[in-house]
Amino acid sequence: MERVRAHVFVSGRVQGVNFRAHLRDQARRAAVEGWVRNLPDGRVEAVLEGTRAAVQRLISWCYSGPPAAHVEHVEVQWEAPTGREGPFAISW
Repeated sequence: MERVRAHVFVSGRVQGVNFRAHLRDQARRAAVEGWVRNLPDGRVEAVLEGTRAAVQRLISWCYSGPPAAHVEHVEVQWEAPTGREGPFAISW
């Protein structure tokens, strides 16, 4: 299976709505590695690495997020996979 890596930035009302925890749970269920964190400018940043299908599902999920979120924009930058991310975690 092809392994891919996506660097994702999500803007809108995405902080204070459990976006990071929900994304972590989704990623762990999908066996996607990486991390997610809040940025000082109000966006959420994530690195997703795994099979193309699993990463695509998570990116699609980012367009809506958890129920309390209001996503305005999702930016995806594709990168070469590193294979070094480990279990998906919330980064502080």
